[in-house]
Amino acid sequence: MSQDFYRIKRLPPYVIAEVNDMRAAARRAGRDIIDLGMGNPDLPPPQHVIDKLCEVARKGDAHGYSQSKGIPGLRRAQANYYAKRFNVELDPEREIVVTMGSKEGLASLATAVTAPGDVVLAPNPSYPIHTFGFIIAGATIREVPTTPDDRYWKALESAMRHTVPRPTMLIVNYPSNPTAETVDLAFYERLVAWAKENNVWIVSDLAYSELYYDGKPTRSILEVPGAKDVAVEFTSMSKTYSMAGWRMGFAVGNLELIAALTRVKSYLDYGAFTPIQAAACAALNGPQDIVEKNRNLYQARRDVMVEAFGRAGWEIPPPPASMFAWAPLPPALREMGSLEFSKQLLTHAEVAVAPGVGYGEQGEGFVRIAMVENEQRLRQAARNIKRWFRSMGMNV
Repeated sequence: MSQDFYRIKRLPPYVIAEVNDMRAAARRAGRDIIDLGMGNPDLPPPQHVIDKLCEVARKGDAHGYSQSKGIPGLRRAQANYYAKRFNVELDPEREIVVTMGSKEGLASLATAVTAPGDVVLAPNPSYPIHTFGFIIAGATIREVPTTPDDRYWKALESAMRHTVPRPTMLIVNYPSNPTAETVDLAFYERLVAWAKENNVWIVSDLAYSELYYDGKPTRSILEVPGAKDVAVEFTSMSKTYSMAGWRMGFAVGNLELIAALTRVKSYLDYGAFTPIQAAACAALNGPQDIVEKNRNLYQARRDVMVEAFGRAGWEIPPPPASMFAWAPLPPALREMGSLEFSKQLLTHAEVAVAPGVGYGEQGEGFVRIAMVENEQRLRQAARNIKRWFRSMGMNV
């Protein structure tokens, strides 16, 4: 029986999957692929977090259903994090819900608050869940730029004037995945004022809150007085504590949005495995030296990558935050387009990156490079790239 499913029809082919399939085939053939494509941390979580997981998993009563909204101790730990890091007070009972990573949380929020035909403003380029989570829920996406400059504000005003029905929600993601762009508190202050004036919800994805460089900490939209009237924010333990596969995230902020998300999740899941939640408490409440250690390590990788790739003939702007660089294609190869360039780079230099067009049409002309290999491997990647460039007749 052939059936065209409504939501599946709304999803385009996943462009990045083409490069992923090529990478997997090359590895099966025994080739040494340097994988800078997926943002999958190569570092282990802190040992005391793993120890707590094992300790709680040995308890006989730890294997039943957990709490969908998260165990109370974990919600209190997240409230303490916001108080210490951002000076933001949160009610663990009503303003925090634990999610199975920020990706699941965003998709569940879309399910909770989106009606078919709603218009949602989302950046282009963007991490796919920022658009497709809401498309799956029935929304129509209107794009706004990622760069927070005058064009951004003009795009917001144009969207409110010319879109029918009027947009109900705006997605923001800083530090941005994929572009690594950041914003200051003044940007969030203006954004909260705009949202209140236009009766628009704001969904902020702050997954890379602790991966900032050059001594410039990221800001939270909830630092703005009154932001909780209109905004909800997602954070993740994936990058901060190298716990990507553990699927631990949080949504915090606006009472109405948190209540809607909590209610929908209560129908969809029983929460993360209790030992994982207990271990997440240990991460948030325990020694925080791992956070700075990881930040310094990624910054060192960034500096090595920018320097080595630059000497290979590929100039890459140093990202101010996140674990990604948003790299323009070398001018001599720009006509290839990001997908073909990524395929050729994998084939001839054995380096995998993510084509920018996979994050939206405005990502064309760029690739996303994940800093998930050590410094030695990054230098090896640069040597491979230089060799390929020379074979193409490029003067490097």
